[in-house]
Amino acid sequence: MIYEFKGYKPVIHESAYVHPLAAVTGNVIIGKDVYIGPGAAIRGDWGEIIIEDGCNVQENCTIHMFPGVTVRLHKGAHVGHGAIIHGATLMENCLIGMNAVIMDNAVVGKEAIVGALAFVPDGMQIPERKIAVGNPAKVIKDVSDEMIGWKTKGTGLYQELPADLHDTLRECEPLREIPKDRPSMSAKYETWKKG
Repeated sequence: MIYEFKGYKPVIHESAYVHPLAAVTGNVIIGKDVYIGPGAAIRGDWGEIIIEDGCNVQENCTIHMFPGVTVRLHKGAHVGHGAIIHGATLMENCLIGMNAVIMDNAVVGKEAIVGALAFVPDGMQIPERKIAVGNPAKVIKDVSDEMIGWKTKGTGLYQELPADLHDTLRECEPLREIPKDRPSMSAKYETWKKG
């Protein structure tokens, strides 16, 4: 659902996809080919949220801030299932692992990776192309070219997803048994897995 708040209506590019079970409120700007999954809460009620082109905010994520703050997800930022971004900045093509928490004034650098379940405390600066894990998060190593290639490829799937969802997602009644001619999805993604 999309909600106006105190005169601010979200601005959402027509190519973006916001699931009907997500809540986008107030001063939020969403760019091209952005995916917002079901259960996501993006609250631009006390500040501004800018989600640039090609980002994805997966299922059950929360994006919010203290009053007067701008939260920015730069182009291609990838926010895994259940993550919380509170008053932070995510630089271009970074990856936030599932259920990670990124706190106020933190900056996740370009092409950096934050591991699943990590806690990035207030004000932490994760440098470009570094991996941070743990609670509290600590930088443990560099992001290799292979890792960033894998991440960029995965984000590419999410950048294609909005068009597929606009074209094919429909509410339906469930089937009661598996059709004999039901196609396998694994063949479709074999090429993707191989690189």
